[in-house]
Amino acid sequence: MKTSKKKKLEAAGWKVGDAADFLELSREEIALVDMKLSLAKSLRDRRESKGITQIALAKTLNSSQSRVAKVERADASVSIDLLMRALLALGATRTELAKAIGRRKSSRAA
Repeated sequence: MKTSKKKKLEAAGWKVGDAADFLELSREEIALVDMKLSLAKSLRDRRESKGITQIALAKTLNSSQSRVAKVERADASVSIDLLMRALLALGATRTELAKAIGRRKSSRAA
């Protein structure tokens, strides 16, 4: 958001923040959300780069296509364990998993 717009909103009595502010997330919760989002993006990118469909990945994981779609969206019902298992099923190495986890979205997740 532009600084000028933010100042106008605040001057009008509005509180300006992000989703983490609104949800009152702790630094640890922000970091966990960022990790899940990074892993989910890595999963989708890896699956697409290998030309594998969600259906094919679902069969590998003994799951359903709709579950794979939720995994790739980092749905709240999806565990980090499932994200990592799916990435490993697509051939990701420990180093690649560490890089995916290490990507930071939020500056407050440090």
